Amino acid sequence: MKVAVAGDHGGFRLKQEVVALLEKSGVEYQDFGTFSEEPVDYPDLALLVAEAVKKGDFDRGILCCGTGIGVAITANKVPGIRAALCHDTFSARAAREHNNANVLTMGQRVIGPGLAGDIVAAWLQAEFQGGRHDRRVAKICAIEKKYNCSSR
Repeated sequence: MKVAVAGDHGGFRLKQEVVALLEKSGVEYQDFGTFSEEPVDYPDLALLVAEAVKKGDFDRGILCCGTGIGVAITANKVPGIRAALCHDTFSARAAREHNNANVLTMGQRVIGPGLAGDIVAAWLQAEFQGGRHDRRVAKICAIEKKYNCSSR
């Protein structure tokens, strides 16, 4: 599994924790930035990760900002991306199992590093269950196409 990771200045420290967890777990990843707490615009970084996942260069992406909301909104603008804001392990697991979420977002000002590590682990370990969930994910894709978004 290859994971694309990024965070803005408001999520920089949390992103660093995620990177450390991925390294410790032996998960292949690329850090798209930011590399300091100097102010940057979260849409720029979220777009890099979302496009990398969409192109298939990475299997999944993880984004961090102050709340996780801005990066989720941005990533979800890219057709084929299903970014899920998760601040608990149950939601992280369900996002993969039921929604086939390919991007996880979290907020540094909302959760601490310990919980973030548990969330990332739950999300990475969970797999899409398919079955009845296939129909629902297909409906999400149909909505993208309806509004003239390109297919994956």
